[in-house]
Amino acid sequence: MLCLEEHIVTSRTMTLQRTVSAPLRTFWALVVGLALVMAQSLAADARGAPESFADLADKISPSVVNITTTTTVAARSGQAPIVPEGSPFEDFFRDFNDRMNPGGNGQRPRRSQALGSGFVISEDGYIVTNNHVIEGADEIQIEFFSGKELPATLVGTDPNTDIALLKVEADTALSHVPFGDSDVMRVGDWVMAMGNPLGQGFSVSAGIVSARNRALSGTYDDYIQTDAAINRGNSGGPLFNMAGEVIGVNTAILSPNGGSIGIGFAMSSNVVTKVVSQLKEYGETRRGWLGVRIQDVTEDIAESMDLKTAAGALVTDVPEGPAKEAGMLAGDVIISFDGKDVADTRSLVRTVGNTQVGKAVRVKVYRDGKTETLLITLGRREEAEGAVPAVAPAPEAPSNADVLGMTVTVLTDEMREELNLSGATDGLVVTDVAEDSDAFEKNIRAGDVITEAGQRKISGPSDLEDRIAEAKDAGRKSILLLVRRAGEPRFVALPID
Repeated sequence: MLCLEEHIVTSRTMTLQRTVSAPLRTFWALVVGLALVMAQSLAADARGAPESFADLADKISPSVVNITTTTTVAARSGQAPIVPEGSPFEDFFRDFNDRMNPGGNGQRPRRSQALGSGFVISEDGYIVTNNHVIEGADEIQIEFFSGKELPATLVGTDPNTDIALLKVEADTALSHVPFGDSDVMRVGDWVMAMGNPLGQGFSVSAGIVSARNRALSGTYDDYIQTDAAINRGNSGGPLFNMAGEVIGVNTAILSPNGGSIGIGFAMSSNVVTKVVSQLKEYGETRRGWLGVRIQDVTEDIAESMDLKTAAGALVTDVPEGPAKEAGMLAGDVIISFDGKDVADTRSLVRTVGNTQVGKAVRVKVYRDGKTETLLITLGRREEAEGAVPAVAPAPEAPSNADVLGMTVTVLTDEMREELNLSGATDGLVVTDVAEDSDAFEKNIRAGDVITEAGQRKISGPSDLEDRIAEAKDAGRKSILLLVRRAGEPRFVALPID
C-alpha cells in the first residue's frame, strides 16, 4: 500500500512537471515555501512556550541565592510542669529537669533558623529578598549556587512592600541579574521562579502570569499572580521573564494547606526597583506625602456631585500638611496628580508615594462644579504617620429634627466627651436611624456625626434641610454627607427623592 501511494504521488508530480512551465513552477514553489514559513511562525506564536527552560536556568542560576537566618529566642521566665501536680511521676520529672538544666529555673535561650531565597543585583554584592525572611535575624548567611557561603549585613528594609536589601563582601565580582519592566508583562506570558522551596535548595519552576495588579493587604501592593510553583522558602526569590530579567519578587501564596496550589504572588519589579534604590542610597524609604484622607468615588457619589464619571479620589479630611497649605479642602475630588489622571484612591497613593519628596506638583481637583489646579510641595510620608486630622469650628445652640430617616441633634459638650470628639468638632450627631430607611442601608448609625452636607459645613438641622432642598432644586437624586465615626471620616451619598 505504501509503495502504491508513492507511485501515485510520483506520477502526479511528473504529470505536473510536464504541463507547467518553469517560471510558473518557480512562482508556486515560492508561494508554498512562504505559506510553510507563515504556518510555522503562527504555530510558534500560538504555542508561546520555549522548547526548554534549560538555557535560561543555566543563565540565571549563579545569581540566585539561598538565605539562612539565625535568631536568638529569649528564654521563658518559667516552665510549665511536665506532668500535673500531684502525679506520682512529679518528683521523677522534676529531678530529670534539674539535671538537664542545672542552675536554672527556666529554659535556656535557644537559636532558631529560617530559610528563604534572594538574588544578586550588582557585582559588588547587593542582594534583594523579602523583609519577612530576615526580620529579627541576628545572623544572615548567603549560600551561592556554587556552594560558596558568605555572611550578609542588612542595608535596609521596607515592611510596606516586604522588601529587604542585603550586602555581602566578596573577593571577586558576583554574577547578577537585571530588573525587567513588570508593566509590559501580560496575562499568559511565560515566567520562571527559582529559589529554596521547603529547604530543598536551588529549585526551578515555570508557569504563566495569571493576573496583574493584585492587591493583598498593603497600601503599595502591586502583585503579579502566577501559577508557577511557589512554596515556603521561595520567599524573596526572583520571578523571571524569558529574557532572564527579574519582573517580580516572590512573596506570598494562597493555600489552604501551606503548599503550592498554583496561586502565588510576586511584588512587581517596578515597585521593587524604586524601594531598592532608596534603601541603597538612604538605608530607608522616602515616599512622597500629600497630606489628605481619601475614599473612592462611587456611582452615587459621582451623581450627587454632578461628576460625569465615578473616578478620582474624594478628599474626606485635610490635616495639617502640604495639601492644606496649598488650599485643598475636604470634598475636593482629586482627578489629576502631576499630569497623570487619578483612577481611584489606590492609584493615587501609589503615584504620590513614588514621587520625590520635596517636589512641587500640580494637582487638579473638582470643586463646586468646576476644576481648580493647586501647586503642592510634597512632604515625606514616613515623617507624617502621626499627623493629627483637621477639625471643624464651634457649634450653635442644640436642636433636634427627623431628616431622611435619621433623628439628628446638634453636638453638645457632653456628647463630644461621650463620643471622644475634639471640642472644636461641629455638626449633627445621629441619635436614631429607622431600620427601613436608606440611611440605615448606607450604614449610618446612632453615634455617627454629620459635619457636611452638599460639601458645605452644617451646624444645625436647618442647615441640613436647606442643603437637601438645594439638591432637589438642582435636580439631584442624592445628597453627599460627610459622616464621622470614632473620628474616621467618610462620604455617604444619601437618596433624597
